[in-house]
Amino acid sequence: MADSSPSSTTVSRTALLLLRVLTFIFLFIALILIAVAKQTDDNTGEKIKFSDFYTYRYMISTIIIGFVYNLLQMGFSIFTVVSGNRVLSGDGGYLFDFFGDKIISYFLISGSSAGFGLTVELRRGAPSNSFTDKAHASASLLLIGFLFTAMASTFTSFALSKKTNSS
Repeated sequence: MADSSPSSTTVSRTALLLLRVLTFIFLFIALILIAVAKQTDDNTGEKIKFSDFYTYRYMISTIIIGFVYNLLQMGFSIFTVVSGNRVLSGDGGYLFDFFGDKIISYFLISGSSAGFGLTVELRRGAPSNSFTDKAHASASLLLIGFLFTAMASTFTSFALSKKTNSS
């Protein structure tokens, strides 16, 4: 009787694709939230937006970099799951996945940390408002995106280790 269960490679490729899709969703929502965050200053009547703060500009930059990288990796993952072949074959593809996931996850956590830090400072001595609430939510979603990318990094490290051991 033949075993009809999927191979561990198929399961890990599918899990990796799922993690990349979840990262994509969370980064996309985080990008929208920080981009639409605006507030009118009660004292001066000026509009406050994310681009008025270097920290939020850094945060949105990390979101965009992570978003673009993740979009690329999603395409690679879809191709791999559908065809069973890797787009970047050989050791270079495994190394690109491994180091790319590591570097991007560090970018994402630094952007999230920066966003949380500024939001806490802006809320100090003032009640929370829609601007800081959206910025906080965006930083939270960025943190979740980091967690999914870190989990994907674990899968790519196993794939790299397996590739190295089989060579």
